Amino acid sequence: MISPAKLSAAVPEINRELFARLGVSFASREELAASLPFSLHDVTAGSESELQAVVCGAKDDVDLPLIIEQSNYFANIVKRAAAGETPQRVVADLERFLADNPSRVWENSWVRFPARNLSRYAQEVLETDLLADKKNPAAGKRVDVTRFTFRDEAGEEMLRLPISYLIKLALADLIGSQQILPDIIRQAGIRLLEHFLNDNTSPETFSFNVVALTPGGGMGRAIAKETAIRFLMTQLLVMYANQAFGISDRGQQAMVYFAPHPPIRQKELNDHVPDSFYRELFMSPCLSGWDKGEDKFRYMQLCHQVLSRSQLNAVAKLRDAGIIQTNLVVLPNLSNISLANNGTHISIGSRCLTQALASGGPGFTAGHEKHLGDLAIKITEHFLPLFVGTYTAAPYRQAFTDFHPEKALGFLPHELDYTHLRMIWRRWKKKADLSIFGQPITPFGPQALDRLVSSVFRLKGDFVPDYRLIDYLVCLLSTERSPGLNGQPGNSDRLRRDLADMGVFDEQMSVYLLYKQREFAKMGFSGFEGRYYSLFGTFGEDMARAADLQTLITALAYQYMALGMTHANIPDIPSVESERRQIFFGAAIGIPTFYVHRHSSNSFLDYILKKTDGIRSSRRYPGYLRVQIHEYRRALLQVIREDAGILIDLMGLHDTLDDLERRLNEPDCYSAAGRLTAGILGEVNASSPMRVNAREFNTGAERFYRTTLRNQHLAEAFTFLLQDCRLLDREQSSLDESQRNALRAILHGHDAGSFVESATEDVMHERADIATLQRLMNLVLFKVCHDEAATREETGKQRRYADDAAPVYRAG
Repeated sequence: MISPAKLSAAVPEINRELFARLGVSFASREELAASLPFSLHDVTAGSESELQAVVCGAKDDVDLPLIIEQSNYFANIVKRAAAGETPQRVVADLERFLADNPSRVWENSWVRFPARNLSRYAQEVLETDLLADKKNPAAGKRVDVTRFTFRDEAGEEMLRLPISYLIKLALADLIGSQQILPDIIRQAGIRLLEHFLNDNTSPETFSFNVVALTPGGGMGRAIAKETAIRFLMTQLLVMYANQAFGISDRGQQAMVYFAPHPPIRQKELNDHVPDSFYRELFMSPCLSGWDKGEDKFRYMQLCHQVLSRSQLNAVAKLRDAGIIQTNLVVLPNLSNISLANNGTHISIGSRCLTQALASGGPGFTAGHEKHLGDLAIKITEHFLPLFVGTYTAAPYRQAFTDFHPEKALGFLPHELDYTHLRMIWRRWKKKADLSIFGQPITPFGPQALDRLVSSVFRLKGDFVPDYRLIDYLVCLLSTERSPGLNGQPGNSDRLRRDLADMGVFDEQMSVYLLYKQREFAKMGFSGFEGRYYSLFGTFGEDMARAADLQTLITALAYQYMALGMTHANIPDIPSVESERRQIFFGAAIGIPTFYVHRHSSNSFLDYILKKTDGIRSSRRYPGYLRVQIHEYRRALLQVIREDAGILIDLMGLHDTLDDLERRLNEPDCYSAAGRLTAGILGEVNASSPMRVNAREFNTGAERFYRTTLRNQHLAEAFTFLLQDCRLLDREQSSLDESQRNALRAILHGHDAGSFVESATEDVMHERADIATLQRLMNLVLFKVCHDEAATREETGKQRRYADDAAPVYRAG
């Protein structure tokens, strides 16, 4: 470690000059840490949540089975089967899917209800969203407008809409159906309409307000609370829509909740229909969030087509890697379902980076932002195994019949090089105990034969703690000629072109990364988006702690750069990129070890490995070191405590690191994977994931997410709201006149806290009436408005603080 006296001289001139332009002081380690990007009082945060949507009801009442039965596709295959042109099995499989659904749960179905049930304002919002170009009404309606309306048997005009859009329409109806609504609440509601996206298959929401991550505000707890209350608002809107739009009266109940995997039944349906019909059923029409929704809809269709093609191209890579050694393979479905997975993205921004870029001066440009940002991503990727299973998870059981490499390895052939891919596959097969009399074996192909082999030889498959990270394309491996993170402007464009030529990706799509830079020129702020989160078990502990650690590691990455780390320390070579990412994917699968070349050119990884216990030379792979993932994660924690000590003190994150240590050392009790798995096992009444068959475990997981976990999330969100409302009750005298009037109009003279307390039980048991739901949602909108004003005030204080402190930093 560099002493404070030698600090300034030890740092390369180019690093010191660049960071000095950002106001970073090199006078001492304390001043350096305090003035870094993403350090104390510099961080803002937002999040995006992807939710699972379902409609509960009988087959004759719910849109999904009805639209399948009424489709041209279904009529055509029935006709062709009768003529002997199509196997009867094709029709039988689809009919069985429709008839055999004892749970009466239809994942990602749309809903149907009378158009007359909308308020005038909601009708206006819908009419606007049905325009081909919202900025040019003269262009007329979307070409596909007839998808969203039909007439029932009585001749009444009906709407059919995805739940992701229903949520926005419910908010519009809330605003339009109340004759007396305080203006500040009305304006807050109108602003939030665009925060409910009709983007992909799943409903997506993003932060109502950007929050500051400060010790006084609880650091990551601030974004966890915002996310929880946004989840609560979403639940209330769906409950409101079920009643106010007459959805429940027609035998349907819409629901949304957190769940990480594409539903099992949707996967099974995907096996029975072609990709074009799958897109017709499940790709959302992008009514909300974009001026030209049809263009966005075509883009999402492109994404689905590209990922489906990529999945097929991965088979060729597995053959080239030597994992598939014969021409006998089970081809993946031509329709890939991975876009139906759900995660949470946490974005953090740096005020000092944003202000430096907003000034438009030559001192710190987009080129500098890119140079530092790419290196920060490479540094951060080494720490990402700390997040997998500890804060989020996606527990999943794989049957023996799932262990065809072309299916089990998912998109890994596009994410890792052949060497690490072979290593992971060998270790995964060993973990799953796929052997007969000591000889490794994988499924043969015919389902009946594979089931027989599984039964006779007791081959149960495996349990994976975070299968979402394997089943989805979460990042792309650079090519030899187009490194994606070398700090050079335009590198993503060059990589996209290379990957498009290889049939892996498309130039129109944004490059997938685990940790993605959010550039000021595109986003209006400078920061990073964490895209590696699957399912949080809790908001206040799991999500809050994860946001803490993400912030701390990002600040530490900038500290390393300020102290002299350069791109040369982490070379931009695909094998080096794959080398660090294999640890992340290994943790997601749950394999215990990984291998690093003894003479790796990644000096930062070498630095971490020097602190890692239990390393030995590999007997299987000469020239490689065998490293235990558990010991590597313990070493990462040690590195953070040693190298980020001052940052930890500044941000008050000692408890977060102590909590992380417990999660690492006692995962069954404290990690997200351990707790979520325990909840699922309680649902299926089993003592271990391997003591229940794969389908039963996975459908049990879906029930757990839909019932128990949804209620736990809802109860936690109410706790956050109740705390805020009690604080609001105590501080009413500090509110301005318009705010006090708004509260009186909402609460009719009652305290906010007591009202929330009395309404909680009715909402939790799904028996709250429309009036109660309206008052609760009005109160949430008031809180959003109030918090927005508080954030503006806090931002102003931080800017004044930065302006006062900046001359000192520059002088240093």
